[in-house]
Amino acid sequence: MSERELKEFLNVCNVCKAFGEGDSRQEVLRGMDFTVKKGEFCVLLGPSGSGKSTLLNIIGGIDSADDGYISIAGDKLRDMDEKTLTRYRRKHLGYVFQLYNLIPNLNVKENIEVGAYLSDDPLDIDELLNTLGLWDHRYKLPNQLSGGQQQRTSIGRAIVKNPDILLCDEPTGALDYNTSKEILKLIEDVNQKYGNTIIMVTHNSAIQDMADHTIKLRDGKVRKNIINDHKISATELDW
Repeated sequence: MSERELKEFLNVCNVCKAFGEGDSRQEVLRGMDFTVKKGEFCVLLGPSGSGKSTLLNIIGGIDSADDGYISIAGDKLRDMDEKTLTRYRRKHLGYVFQLYNLIPNLNVKENIEVGAYLSDDPLDIDELLNTLGLWDHRYKLPNQLSGGQQQRTSIGRAIVKNPDILLCDEPTGALDYNTSKEILKLIEDVNQKYGNTIIMVTHNSAIQDMADHTIKLRDGKVRKNIINDHKISATELDW
């Protein structure tokens, strides 16, 4: 990959999106423009209704833009047919949501293995279980886990694919303060150990202090594009 492709690994170019028709039409994204480098930890920060989750869904190929485009390593998502896009999502993207979406009748290890089946080059599951702090819980079912342990399992399922991009939609939204910090530290560790590009949606402004790059959104537009030269560890965050 060339130096330019590394610097413009994820390119969001004039992305627009609206929902509804006529009088009920609502413009959610109004010309988003920014780039993210490969391996960066990027936060999409904004209040409810700012368009951040819609943008994340478009980056993830779950939704499509009305205008503009997303490109990843030079490949424009709008140029992919449905089969190519599905294959691209499976092989190159990992998703972590606020709700864990674990399979209830599979244990921790089996839930993570579900993600491994989608990859041609999965990470070593036993090593990942240790990294996640889940080794001693690997045979437990989701209903035997705390919220933090369930979210760790969800992160494991996403990261075992060794995706180019890990998309995180409010991953600490359902967790208490201390558990939230543990999950953020885990995501930080994953970014440093495996080098995945991380795009995290949040309304928690404190999280920007641990990120390499923050995009502040309001009313469907980029209001600030900030590179953080003095980031701190997740363990030092306070809110």
